[in-house]
Amino acid sequence: MKLKPYAVLFASVILLCSSCTAYKDVPYLQDLNQNTITKEEINNYSPLVIEPGDILGIHESSLNPEADAVFNNNLNRINGDNIDRTPQNAVIGFLVDAKGNIRLPYIGEMKVAGYNTTELTDILQTKLQTYLSKPIVNIRVLNFKVSVIGDVARPDVYTITNERVTIPEALALAGDLNVTAIRNNIILIREIDGKREFIPIDMTSKKLFESPYYYLKNNDVLYATPNRAKVAAASTSFQKVSLVIAALSVIAIVVSNSNFKL
Repeated sequence: MKLKPYAVLFASVILLCSSCTAYKDVPYLQDLNQNTITKEEINNYSPLVIEPGDILGIHESSLNPEADAVFNNNLNRINGDNIDRTPQNAVIGFLVDAKGNIRLPYIGEMKVAGYNTTELTDILQTKLQTYLSKPIVNIRVLNFKVSVIGDVARPDVYTITNERVTIPEALALAGDLNVTAIRNNIILIREIDGKREFIPIDMTSKKLFESPYYYLKNNDVLYATPNRAKVAAASTSFQKVSLVIAALSVIAIVVSNSNFKL
């Protein structure tokens, strides 16, 4: 048939104008047997460890309201950026310095880096027993946040209200990966001990749940790489118009060809 050269050109243009993502690249946990219940031990979780640059929220109460007031008022004077200035509800933000220390009333300078908040709570309560009757201390990291960028529905910086967040949870906060994201090459960017790591994460494998990076740390960044289809779809208007013009040109040639025959 005489249309072959035009048909090939026309098909090529159509392929350039349209792009799709193969279904096989989209599902998560592709190596999981979904026809049966699978159970695994959780052995890769460790509590969030306090590091320099963290801001610790401290709330203290005891059986001595007057002593609490003195302690909390001293906290207010040491650090003016407390969240609630009423002594009975004082939650103070303490920046952990480069040496891993904070400075507290009565106690003075105290090493906090390297502990988790549960360990530090026990240590602080023990120290405060010298000054307060049955002190109760709650500590949490106020500036715990993760960033999710790239090919997701809502890229943003997300503040985490507890101390445990996983990669799937962070992606869920960002509205999940777009269909065009490369699921087997999510990049986790982590800074620790003055070094920056770039860690590939495969969301298509259930081995993700066994990864030591499954639980995120403060200031982690997740980058979802877009696939080529996404890049093509986001090309400039000029490129899109050029493809459309090319397609119309092929159609015009075919229609005007006096030898056109199926």
